[in-house]
Amino acid sequence: MQPKLVFQSILSQLTRQEVWEEFLAYRLMKGRFTWHEFDEADSYVEREEYLPLAQRIVQGEGLGIPKKKIVNKMGTGKKRVVYCFAPDEMTILKILAFKLYHYDTWFAPNCYAFRRGVKASDAIYDIIRAIGDKEMWAYKLDIHNYFNSISVEILLPMLAEMMADDMPLYRFFEKMLTNDRVVYNGETIHESHGVMAGTPTSPFLANVYLKEVDKYFHDAHVVYARYSDDIIIFAPDLETLEEHKSRMEGFLRQYRLEKNPDKERIYSPDEAYEFLGFKCHGRDIDISEATIRKMKGKIKRTTKSLMRWSSKNNIEPEKAMKGLINHFNRVFFENGDTESLTWSRWFFPVINKTEGLKEIDHYLQQNIRFLSTGKHNKTNYKTDYAQLKQLGYKSLVNEYYKYKKGHAF
Repeated sequence: MQPKLVFQSILSQLTRQEVWEEFLAYRLMKGRFTWHEFDEADSYVEREEYLPLAQRIVQGEGLGIPKKKIVNKMGTGKKRVVYCFAPDEMTILKILAFKLYHYDTWFAPNCYAFRRGVKASDAIYDIIRAIGDKEMWAYKLDIHNYFNSISVEILLPMLAEMMADDMPLYRFFEKMLTNDRVVYNGETIHESHGVMAGTPTSPFLANVYLKEVDKYFHDAHVVYARYSDDIIIFAPDLETLEEHKSRMEGFLRQYRLEKNPDKERIYSPDEAYEFLGFKCHGRDIDISEATIRKMKGKIKRTTKSLMRWSSKNNIEPEKAMKGLINHFNRVFFENGDTESLTWSRWFFPVINKTEGLKEIDHYLQQNIRFLSTGKHNKTNYKTDYAQLKQLGYKSLVNEYYKYKKGHAF
């Protein structure tokens, strides 16, 4: 007779060194570490520095009080609210997020956010395959401040059902989510904070919250995709699309969420639809107009800052030009944030059109030349393309074709 396997709570696995080693190896293989970062993390695990906190958590102790921060939203002048715990606690949450893939089968295939083996590009390709040559209407919406607006009261019963096989894990999340204390500007305040954007487990919890919505549209055989707070729904005619829209609005009321009206849009069959930063029309995939606008805004703001700095400090124009070039080389190709993809690694594998890249290239070149004269006129073109390259400029279009050539089958 086979011995009965004893289930070990995910929470208790936090004390096992082999689990931490598996986590480090996975992140290294996925490019989430530089070698220097890996060495530091490996030493942390080898010395078992995680163990005291992990043991306290296994014994039922919760996390400390998170800090609330207001940061710039990527590529815009807008702000967003994020939360973080102490560094050791954030590391614990990262490994928990890694182990939470145990529950991935609870999610419908049309949920594309933060799932192992699933990429944002899969959503685009799946939509294109599902639509085929059919003429389809589309409804695009975005949920306002999604992670921080999630109702913990509604979420907890969902978590209890999902984690019925691991009640210690459920109690850990219950304690973390119901603690309404946060530190803001050095003071402890009380507030509703949902699943706390910025914390490593928030993407998983956000997927749990809308899993029944995803399942509804999947079971109804509707062409639908969700990536976190971005949702797009398709229908063969406007009347059916309005029915889907009405059903979605009902779900949002049920889950106490609000749409972002600035990002709501209906697309007719002859229009290109935009989703996840991409613009799609038939099988043509380019960068969306919204992505181009955001990037132009970022280029403009950075150029103005550099112009003010160089004027104030009597800096040679060439140094300011090089500064702008280096900055956007990092933005496009060398993002130092190991938690996210670089800009080019998000777009290059998916797009098959380059009009959007050309537009951004042209705008960035204009602004680099502007730093040489302080004016937008023909004299700027005394700085030719060869000189821009000497300063380190990399064309998005050229880098895209290099990428495609290197990944050709």
